[in-house]
Amino acid sequence: MDAYTDDEQLSGFHVMIGDNLAVPFETTVLGLQVTVTGIDFLVGSGIVAICHHGKHKQAIGILDLPLPDPPPAGAEWIHAFRRWAG
Repeated sequence: MDAYTDDEQLSGFHVMIGDNLAVPFETTVLGLQVTVTGIDFLVGSGIVAICHHGKHKQAIGILDLPLPDPPPAGAEWIHAFRRWAG
């Protein structure tokens, strides 16, 4: 895919992370065990992980999401995005 602008590149990362990250998976956010059920793009927030804890749901920026050890399959796309965004 051709991605010439920052917006096109961001969109490309969103697609690749969404297509390749193995969800659901569990991780810890602020001391709480959460289940990451998907990836989304929110205007103003960018690429986010959709996290669930009980009946609560929260979108967390994908670069702020602590990954479990070992990370889920496809996490290399988050690392690539981090490098691009840095």
